[in-house]
Amino acid sequence: MTGRVQGVFYRAWAREQAADLNLAGLARNEPDGTVYIIVEGEEDSMKDFIERCKSGSDSAEVISVEINWGKPSGNFAEFSIQ
Repeated sequence: MTGRVQGVFYRAWAREQAADLNLAGLARNEPDGTVYIIVEGEEDSMKDFIERCKSGSDSAEVISVEINWGKPSGNFAEFSIQ
């Protein structure tokens, strides 16, 4: 995610959304000011999560979302913040 997404509880908000949709993965701040998210679960739930991420938390201002689809790793039991 690019935009004002660090320091506005975006990762915590993303974790809440993932829990609501029964998704696993992680969210972490990147040095360039973006937030990197990996999410795994049912395809429809992931699509819903992506749409939610385009708006973000109340304090966030999301400019863009880059999406890369891949095979699930199965390495995530829950959604965590790094």
